Amino acid sequence: MAQAFDLIVIGVGMAAVSAANKCASTGWSVAVVDELPYGGTCALRGCDPKKILRRGAEIIDAAQLMRGKGIEENGVTINWTDLVAHKRSFTDKMPDTIEKGLKKNGVATLHGAARFVGPNTVEIGDERFDGRYFLVATGAMPSPVDVPGEEHLIDNAQFMELDDLPKRILFVGGGYISFEFAHMAARAGSRITIINRGARPLKVFDPDLVTKLLERSAAAGIDVQLGTTLKSIESTSNGFVIVGEQDDKEQQWNADLVVHGAGRVPTLETLDLQAADIQASKHGVVVNEYLQSVSNPAVYAAGDAADTSGAPLTPVAVFEGKVAASNILKGNHKTPDYCGVPSVVFTLPELARVGMLESEAKEAGHDVRVQFTDTSGWFSNLRIGEPTAAVKVLVDNATDEIVGAHLLGPGYAELVNIFGLAIKLGLKASDLKTMVPAYPTVGSDLGSML
Repeated sequence: MAQAFDLIVIGVGMAAVSAANKCASTGWSVAVVDELPYGGTCALRGCDPKKILRRGAEIIDAAQLMRGKGIEENGVTINWTDLVAHKRSFTDKMPDTIEKGLKKNGVATLHGAARFVGPNTVEIGDERFDGRYFLVATGAMPSPVDVPGEEHLIDNAQFMELDDLPKRILFVGGGYISFEFAHMAARAGSRITIINRGARPLKVFDPDLVTKLLERSAAAGIDVQLGTTLKSIESTSNGFVIVGEQDDKEQQWNADLVVHGAGRVPTLETLDLQAADIQASKHGVVVNEYLQSVSNPAVYAAGDAADTSGAPLTPVAVFEGKVAASNILKGNHKTPDYCGVPSVVFTLPELARVGMLESEAKEAGHDVRVQFTDTSGWFSNLRIGEPTAAVKVLVDNATDEIVGAHLLGPGYAELVNIFGLAIKLGLKASDLKTMVPAYPTVGSDLGSML
């Protein structure tokens, strides 16, 4: 006989944890299940461990920028083995910490691969479980790369488990993963190549700032090859030979490691969604505005597993999980609000965005004032020797409201949050200018950016 729960959450990342705890706190019987260690991408294979590894690159970069300005590097280097061990001091304890927290809140914690065998039933191993409701929050996985030798690619999770970094690394794809890890590895002494199929990498970010980031990347020793299609990867006695096509001509690169940075897709293939009449697209479970499946009302989805307009970001997954849980508990009444959600690629320096791109604002009918400022000579960047920094702020001329903010520079990942709050609350540029900030801080630059 199948064990029954009010809610079964499939996948145990941040969206799942927030939803499971919310429903369990009301007295509902809740179970979670994952075939991987609890924690999901962010805690174990993405945001958090990535940021720990980035710290080594920050220190190297900071020392290099101050060379000749009072700092002698004296051979300071990254010990990658020790840095990864430092990362593991965080990630190794997370699955157990998360599971204990769930159990403390009354959530049943299951382990294994779940698959639907009916509209209200999943099978885990040889056991079946019935649920009044389900939340699919299985996250995302690397996109398939259909070329000969694709099996030689490693993904972001495997990269962060390397005990040593090889001298030659090639990244496939020009998105977050490639650029963030490339900037880390370059500061660790590796020779880096990024190949990107399109003419423009980091497409969700402002193109003018991306151009500046490419220049900064080149100065750090990162070779970015645009308009390049991967054709094959061949293993040799001396590493790998990567073949690509660029301007209708064959190109070859030699590398010791080839890393997958060519996008991610929802992790849904093992769930047998058809058995539960759950409609899905290439972007995830197809849901209505309440995050409920359009074909099976007992099923909701959140995070990377859901086909929504939200960006594939952990904070988005968390609040989608909370929205889904609220609708499951009380009936459909709440919709996710994606307004003012920032996104950052943690290169050195970081590139941040919130709100609309310049092209999007104009297409939406906004008459915008575009305030573009090169901030590399400002005190906050001069102080640390940063040669590349710029900001583009979009202000609606009719309302004086900020509709977009794009920032490239050290510390700007924090500053973009203020712009995000302004967009979410409908604050005017003139409102931000009245703020009296602590000085001298990066935040004290905000008024001059407007």
